[in-house]
Amino acid sequence: MSVSFVQHRIQAEARARKLASEQRGSTEVHISDIYKYFPFKLFGLTRDELPTLAEAEFEAELQLCRANPEMIQQYLDMKRGSFRVGFISDTYWNTEQLARLLQACSPGLTWDFLYASCDHGGSKSETLFKTYLAEQGIDAASSFHIGDNDSADVKGARRHGIRPRYYPQASATFASKLQRETSIFELFSPDQPSRLDHGARTLRRAVTAQSAERTPGFHLGVAVLGPVMAAFDAFIETRRAALVQQGARVSVGFLGRDGFLSHRIWQDAHDGTGAYLEINRRISLVGSADTLEPLCELLSRVVKIDAATFADIVKVQPPAVMAFFARYPDGIASGRELTDALPDLMDPCEITDIAAGVRTRLLAYLRANIPDFDSCTDLILADLGYSASVQKSLRRIFDREGINIRLHGAYLLTLDDAFDDIADDDSAEGLISDRVVTPHIKRMLIRNVALLEQLCCSAEGSARDYRDGEVLREGDQRPAAQLALAAEIQSGARSYASRARELAPRYALQPYADPAITARWAAAVLGRFLLLPDDDELVLLSGFKHDVNLGTQALASLLDAGFVNDLVIARGIAAACTAPAPPMWLAGSFAALSPSHAYLYVLFGTNRLPPNVFGEAQCGTLQVGLFKSDGQASLEGINVYHTGFGDLRLRIPLARRMTVATIALPLAKLAREGMLHGVTVQYGKSAAKAADSPDVKAIAEGRLVYAGFERSGRHFRAGSDDGTLLIPVDAFEDDVAIYTVALTSLSHDRILAVGDHNGSGAPSVTLNWRNSDINGL
Repeated sequence: MSVSFVQHRIQAEARARKLASEQRGSTEVHISDIYKYFPFKLFGLTRDELPTLAEAEFEAELQLCRANPEMIQQYLDMKRGSFRVGFISDTYWNTEQLARLLQACSPGLTWDFLYASCDHGGSKSETLFKTYLAEQGIDAASSFHIGDNDSADVKGARRHGIRPRYYPQASATFASKLQRETSIFELFSPDQPSRLDHGARTLRRAVTAQSAERTPGFHLGVAVLGPVMAAFDAFIETRRAALVQQGARVSVGFLGRDGFLSHRIWQDAHDGTGAYLEINRRISLVGSADTLEPLCELLSRVVKIDAATFADIVKVQPPAVMAFFARYPDGIASGRELTDALPDLMDPCEITDIAAGVRTRLLAYLRANIPDFDSCTDLILADLGYSASVQKSLRRIFDREGINIRLHGAYLLTLDDAFDDIADDDSAEGLISDRVVTPHIKRMLIRNVALLEQLCCSAEGSARDYRDGEVLREGDQRPAAQLALAAEIQSGARSYASRARELAPRYALQPYADPAITARWAAAVLGRFLLLPDDDELVLLSGFKHDVNLGTQALASLLDAGFVNDLVIARGIAAACTAPAPPMWLAGSFAALSPSHAYLYVLFGTNRLPPNVFGEAQCGTLQVGLFKSDGQASLEGINVYHTGFGDLRLRIPLARRMTVATIALPLAKLAREGMLHGVTVQYGKSAAKAADSPDVKAIAEGRLVYAGFERSGRHFRAGSDDGTLLIPVDAFEDDVAIYTVALTSLSHDRILAVGDHNGSGAPSVTLNWRNSDINGL
């Protein structure tokens, strides 16, 4: 009901202003004029309660409004300079109410004049400045006006000869981000109000306005990453304070590499305390092992691995394992193949000895980096997330070494169903947990979290071992330009956290007062950035790479719009939404196609993309020509489908034994004019496996032959129904290939596919074409 109340209140204002414009030529109204158009009965009220509603809204204004400290300072400077100072406002609050509001925000505030637009029948853009000049008897050239609205405060003042000074607040780009965040918030938390956030947005607007002139990377850190990481910092501090209150001696450690930015922000706020611990899943798993099982679990997730990488992980070179790698081309095997063979290649005693050595070196490292390690009772492990694998491994290590320190995971994002096996005395909690967003949404965020990892992590390679309390690292393969940009963004995030700590008390704001609200807005801000990036962000981050650092030194692309486009052509939007990595930043790859594609991906991840709307439906058949390599030809019937976008998709299955060399598609029979989105091919041992394959190959546009068509880019136009698209077929080793063609027709209305209503089981097909004489369908 609160949401409905707000929307009806907004609609009532729109009606009141429209009527005022029609009757008086000005849109200015009082608050009572607005509530005349409010639906009282809907909310169980009578019209006699109009003053009560108006006063209730005014009381809310008194609670929510804050004085801008910079404006207060400007006001004091002007007063000291013997200027006459007053306030001119476009508002539906009358002069008396405006006075109460100003003094509530800044007790003791006085003025020489006060103008509320609703009392004078004209806004600053209309006649209010003229009224002010006339009533005050002031020469316009000696008057000076400060405001944040370019149209009303700057252009309006200038029209009357008053000197304006523009005080910018949120830029159009930043305001757009806020609008997208609200949309994400309402998708993530549909049963929660999206208007009240304890001043978090007010604080963001104030801090962001002060950094508007900095570089794009720094600004991204201030406007987006900083607010998320500041909320995470407050979450960690809340957990620490709760443990201290229970009498615990607490140390805080930030797990490297992804915890690097969190550590820097923590140090800025806590006098350089907190340890940065370069411990990764690989080291902790090996150190906790007493059987081959943890090592096998780790290696099973590796796509490709060689002998050198295996030796780097386990610190030994068992002859049987080295011989295993020698049997593979270039000495490279898959992680699954190695996992299956490992029990026959290594004695369990070997891993026990390896683990003991890793534990000894790791504990020496912890004691060297955590002050009073042996005297603390509780250790908080802060990290981006996700399933507490390092925490669990450390627990096993501590237990084997007789260390009774309790471990508490403080994570930004969590896969909460992985926490059931956390030790009873330990704990693990996420700022953005499954109590904040649904598990489906969480998995969508984590599928795209590689970008956040790159922005938060250190500029050094991942830890591989320790010596004398010092960390030994792998080489870092990431480009220097990427590391420099990430450092710039981190600098902006730290600047935001620092400035927010300074400004929040001055604005009397408590953005982290309610942990649940903080978590929901952190999810919305992060979700907007990862899932609905704007064009500026895509341009800035398009060159980022992700270093896997496990089994390979290769870099994986964060963005690959072409991959997503090909997958949409071949398998449809829903299949593309579930594509495995790479690309690592799938949502960004959708956004690189269009903002609409990105939003559809978000809808899919929030279970709001109905398959019967955005799937495909059969709408007819078409005869295509198949030309074999020996010159023989045949006609085959294929199905034609329409998609949720109104496009047409055709799938042409070929068996290898058919030896087809060219497909002749009578494209003009489908569309005399249109846009060809592309042609793709998938391979498999059967038609079903080929159709489901995520390995999609696009046929280069230059290899397609348009016979009987005029063509410009993707646009085509045929002079007759004989226009044909010739698609080359390359030899393939699998049993089946499926060629998919996707196009948008510009020569007819969309086809309608109507389901069976007569109980026969056969589809009833209705074709609705602008050009009705389409042969072959």
